[in-house]
Amino acid sequence: MDEKKLQYHTAEECPITATIDVIGGKWKPPIIWLLMKNPMRFGELHKTIPGMALKVLSRTLKELEADGIVIRKAYPEIPPRVEYSLSPKGETLRPVMTLMSNWSRQHIMGEVGTEEVF
Repeated sequence: MDEKKLQYHTAEECPITATIDVIGGKWKPPIIWLLMKNPMRFGELHKTIPGMALKVLSRTLKELEADGIVIRKAYPEIPPRVEYSLSPKGETLRPVMTLMSNWSRQHIMGEVGTEEVF
């Protein structure tokens, strides 16, 4: 076998690893999943994700915003109102998230013939 044809790749070179760096973790997928349905306010997100500390939610939303996945829109009202939605870049995750959801429903949750589409 020709040694020049052998190529070894490290985990850092895997494009999936780069994606997981942006959308992976315990809380990012549920936040993205919820925002796929409709924009939400900070308090709504917190109520919808039980067990998530306010500080963690705030940090996670800032990370998603910094990576261009989420848009934070502040309304000039009193009291202040802030709404989070998926950015155009975040919207491109919709088919990926749907595929992962369908895979989970079939292979982990044991649901048959159920597909969720947004």
